[in-house]
Amino acid sequence: MKKNSEAPHLEIVESRRLLFGDLWDYAPSPEKPVNLKKHYDLFIDGKFVPAKSGKTFSTINPATEESLAEVALADEADVDRAVKAARKAYQNVWSKMKPAERAKYIYRIARMIQEKARELCIIETMNGGKPIRESRDIDLPLVAAHFFFYAGWADKLDYAFAGRKARSIGVAGQIIPWNFPLLMAAWKIAPALATGNAVVLKPAETTPLTALHLAEIIQEADLPPGVVNIVTGDGGAGAAIVNHKDVDKIAFTGSTEVGKMIQKAIAGTKKKLTLELGGKAANIIFEDAPIDQAVEGIINGIYFNQGHVCCAGSRLLVQEGIVDVVTRKLWDRLRTLRVGNPLDKNTDIGAINSKMQLEKICSLVESGVDEGARMHQITCDLPERGFWFRPTFFTEVAQSHRIAQEEIFGPVLSMLTFRTPEEAIERANNTPYGLSAGVWTDKGSKIFKIASKLRAGVVWANTYNQFDPASPFGGYKESGFGREGGLHGLMPYVELI
Repeated sequence: MKKNSEAPHLEIVESRRLLFGDLWDYAPSPEKPVNLKKHYDLFIDGKFVPAKSGKTFSTINPATEESLAEVALADEADVDRAVKAARKAYQNVWSKMKPAERAKYIYRIARMIQEKARELCIIETMNGGKPIRESRDIDLPLVAAHFFFYAGWADKLDYAFAGRKARSIGVAGQIIPWNFPLLMAAWKIAPALATGNAVVLKPAETTPLTALHLAEIIQEADLPPGVVNIVTGDGGAGAAIVNHKDVDKIAFTGSTEVGKMIQKAIAGTKKKLTLELGGKAANIIFEDAPIDQAVEGIINGIYFNQGHVCCAGSRLLVQEGIVDVVTRKLWDRLRTLRVGNPLDKNTDIGAINSKMQLEKICSLVESGVDEGARMHQITCDLPERGFWFRPTFFTEVAQSHRIAQEEIFGPVLSMLTFRTPEEAIERANNTPYGLSAGVWTDKGSKIFKIASKLRAGVVWANTYNQFDPASPFGGYKESGFGREGGLHGLMPYVELI
């Protein structure tokens, strides 16, 4: 059996396939889709209302390119309606309500999310393209957990900040991305409600459906009208929220470029701002690391989520002595990943969220090849329709390559090497971003030493992409500022007196 120049160990993999035969194939195990409405309106002042202009846009399933529903397209007039409703609810009801009563509403929303978890995770997968396993096992449990966590804080704010009293700020404008539509909504809505604020939320244009189903839950939970408002639309609706004079705080998760525009737009105003922006996380593997565990962490950090998280470990820094073994094990593991129908419970890699995102991934991968990096990409059949990209990683990557510097948001990994811990730290920090990082080593002292010198808001040790509502999340440099989650997640929504 001939060796493959791309992977000299290929004969081992093929021998396994010959030995195990059809055990490598999985029978389809699809989750049944849920029935969606043909049309979704804006959620303003506790009611679903059409956009004043009457305009709509189509939201699609990226795995099939089929239209899922028509969604109301909000403009400046609709945002103004939502902000006025939020202000009225804040002044007349929500800010005056006893904290323990507010907690009951937030807790009720959390319980209803749990009850409707199957429906919500299927919609998340249909609209976003991510595998149902991730929506079901990661996203939805975390969504409910964040509402539960902040329900517990609602009546304990007097104890949250030692020696100081917390006061709500008013109306929070919140803009969220497409990669974790429902989880990002929970990250922002739950602490805002717990601290007594009203909300105007705009989900991403490509993934609005779970936010609108969350609005149905909020309505069913009898949350006072206007406390939470959800407006769907494009960048124009987001700009209207940012520029509205009666919005007291902006919380944005998205690209660094848009984050900079928002920061400029509110400069000179009294609006509070938190930004959670891009990332180019370094996952550092030392020679004394548990390599099999590290490889699985790499897969979890970049491939299972399709690289769609801004904290994805898309830069792999490997100590020179173990480069060959890590490359071999990573290639072996990559070849076992299944790409296909996101609703199939056996699928590891689902669809890319949009055609525009796929084109960006292809462009960056092409630049990696052109700049001299060596591409390793699995071969597998892809569906005829939809937006798909095969799991890929690059070796022989230079620090100056675009694939080592720019956020890809796809199942693409860049592998770089280092000799000493000092070099690893320097390479890890040599990027405009500072959102997250990972360290893999058998020595606890090395973990603390390296982590303390990494300019990243979150550093995982011998694991990756682990989240908890009690733990804060956020970045440095061009990855933004402010924290979401944990006690720290309350601070952007209060004034301390």
